[in-house]
Formats: sequence, C-alpha cells, structure tokens
Amino acid sequence: MKLVHGHNEYFNLDLLREILSDGNTVRETAECFAVFADEVRVRIFMLLCHTKQCVVNIADFMEMTAPAVSHHLKILKDADLIESWRDGKEVFYSASDSEKSRTMHGIIERLMKTSCPDFESKHEKINERSEFQDRQIETVKKVHDFMCEHISERFTIDGLARRFGMNTTTLKTVFKDVYGTSLAAHIKEHRMKKAAELLSRTDLSISEVAAQVGYESQGKFSATFKEFYGTIPSGYKRDKRCGK
Repeated sequence: MKLVHGHNEYFNLDLLREILSDGNTVRETAECFAVFADEVRVRIFMLLCHTKQCVVNIADFMEMTAPAVSHHLKILKDADLIESWRDGKEVFYSASDSEKSRTMHGIIERLMKTSCPDFESKHEKINERSEFQDRQIETVKKVHDFMCEHISERFTIDGLARRFGMNTTTLKTVFKDVYGTSLAAHIKEHRMKKAAELLSRTDLSISEVAAQVGYESQGKFSATFKEFYGTIPSGYKRDKRCGK
C-alpha cells in the first residue's frame, strides 16, 4: 500500500491497516481511554489500584459525596477496570485483575511520573498503608467473631482492645467502617437475634435466655428486647408458640 505522500515508505502500512481495521478492538480501546477523560475517575482508579476501600472511605479520600463516588465507581466497573464484593454489610472495591486494568494502571503510572518524580516512594507508602489497613480489618473481624462466639459474656471496648492489641479509638473506628454500626450497637443486635431464636425454639425461661445472651438483669434484658421487637420476651415467646 502507498499513500499520496511517500513518508515512511519502508513501513508496512498494509499490516498497520489490518491492525486498525479491527473495529471492535479499536472501539474498546477508545472507550477505555474515554473512561479516564474525567480526572476524578483517574484518582479513584489509582486509589483502588493500591488499596481496597468502601464507598465511605473513597468519598472521604476524594472529599466527595458518596452518591457522586458511586456514579464514578459504576462507570469504572462497567468498563471492567474495577471489581466489587460484599463483606457483611459493607461493599468493597479494588482494581480488577483484568489485562485492561493492569495495562491502564501501567500507562497512568508512566504518565504521572512526568510530573511526579517521587511517585515510587509514594507508591510504597500507599502499599504499606494498605497492608496496615488490611491487618486492622482482619483484627476487627477476629473481635467480631470472638464476641459472637462468647455472646453470653459481657465485654468492654477497652478490654477487647487490650485483648486484640489494638488502640481503643482505632477499634471503634475500623469496626464501624467494616460493619456499618458501632461495636456496642452491633453486638447488642446479635444478642437480641440470639435471644429471639432461643425464645422461639427452646423451653428456656426468660431469665435463662437473658443469661444466655449476656444479661444479668432480666428487667434490662426485657427492656432492650422490646426496643428491638416491639414486645416483651414473654409476649414474643407466646406469639411464636401460637404460630403468629
């Protein structure tokens, strides 16, 4: 093949034309680059290339609202650049392991190096921070499992923090990030669900059920149960036995 002007006459233009004639490939490439026409998505994508995060944390990092972040996450996910998964009540996001995602990550890193000479050191710090966050999340999950397995016992947040080697404030903060509620509210909910199960499936007395879910005072247990189910334990037990 020859063009009107004979520049680069030794280059195989026929091969290039064949490559560029694959409409689907060229279109997919153009669409991929179009995703990053918005700098917000570049920032979110690069964040998720180095750490997994929930919408709340991404919004905090980006100084944006959660709905605005969700809009950009959907575009990135539809382009197969990021992936999501549910862990309990929380949905986490990270860069996908697709060839497209890895390629775009590399391209953006190389482009950013032109204006960010200390990118490598920042990259290392981000990875270190990510690993530290992962360890915190794993510790919080262990705290959660411990409380559920020992639901008949009473805990203090300070005691749990000491037991699992975590700062009290960090424990409360990370726990809420992971499970969406405070530690105290979360374990209370588990206690009440377990109590409801015992009331409907066993012949235990109200005081015995209270003890099974960590309440020494039957009165306090009954008051808390009513907050959750709108009726006292004896009424709940009676209704379940009657098939209501």
